Amino acid sequence: MTNTIDRIIDLAIQIQQIAAPTFHEQERAKFVRGLFEREGLKDVAMDEAGNVYGLLKVERRTSNIKPLVISAHLDTVFPFDMDLNVKREDGKIHGIGIGDNSLGVAALFGLMWMLRERSVNLGGDIWFVANTCEEGLGDLRGMKAVVDRFGPHVQAYLVLEGMALGHVYHRAVGVKRYRVTARTQGGHSWSDYGQPSAVLELSKLIVQLSALKLPAKPRTTMNVGKISGGTSINVIPAEAWMELDLRSEGQEELVELVEGVERLIEAADRPGVRMEANVIGERPAGEMPAQHPLVKLAQRCLHEQKLDAMLTSGSTDANIPLSKGYPALVLGVSKGGGAHTKNEFIEVAPIETGMEQLVNFVEKVWG
Repeated sequence: MTNTIDRIIDLAIQIQQIAAPTFHEQERAKFVRGLFEREGLKDVAMDEAGNVYGLLKVERRTSNIKPLVISAHLDTVFPFDMDLNVKREDGKIHGIGIGDNSLGVAALFGLMWMLRERSVNLGGDIWFVANTCEEGLGDLRGMKAVVDRFGPHVQAYLVLEGMALGHVYHRAVGVKRYRVTARTQGGHSWSDYGQPSAVLELSKLIVQLSALKLPAKPRTTMNVGKISGGTSINVIPAEAWMELDLRSEGQEELVELVEGVERLIEAADRPGVRMEANVIGERPAGEMPAQHPLVKLAQRCLHEQKLDAMLTSGSTDANIPLSKGYPALVLGVSKGGGAHTKNEFIEVAPIETGMEQLVNFVEKVWG
């Protein structure tokens, strides 16, 4: 078993060394496609969204057994010019994107190896998928293409995340994202003083947005993640923009928040100040009940590894199938921290436990 875990770790580092910002996953996808072919998977292919597919076939017992789709996203939040150096110390591996989600992609192969080593008698075929556009403004385009391909004709969609061990994501947080742009005539900071400033008008709007009361339950959040504008210190800005992220565990609460935000944006639009909002991302909400057999199975598989199972919600690739009422959940491979930062790391010791959990889940999912 130790040898297999070492192979998974080595592969995770190989994958991490290939930069894969959202929308630019091509080189990493090519690498994974080559590995799928080397593993002897059937029907290896890449679709228009850049997703890579490979089929592990089993001997058919009956023709109507649905396949399991296991996916892990290829992309990272980091641009090409980030330092990809990896450091090992104190039972941890440090490196940007190592846990989110290089380890998740490597676990696709770890599952193949372990299922074969143990001659696990699978109840159906498995489609392994390395998908694109999970992060940032990717808007889950890769997973949308996956679900468009398979639809409801699956046993389940199982999404792997490198650092989520102990969590069972069965609820999808709804997300709506805007780019809000303020435009004014602008002018010289001295001779045109008094003319509306796009930066100031946008700032006023942000203050008004921050005053909105958001429910604690279901959890609902709002974040201004990026803001930019202006040309020079002595120029009244003619344009400024921000990117706004709205989320809620409740669909009704998200709709209410969206309506409140749009009312404030509309009120900020007046003669001399043009305020425009464009939707740049939308992730639908959905959930699988806590009593669903697959959720219960995921909990049992964690308990068998002496781990507590935390039922939780998140914005993940599982949003797409869950929003359509298809069975889907997210399981983790290991533990770690610092996701989406230069201090990202994974813990080595829990990987074996995480892989055992996944193998047990896959073996029993048709039961």
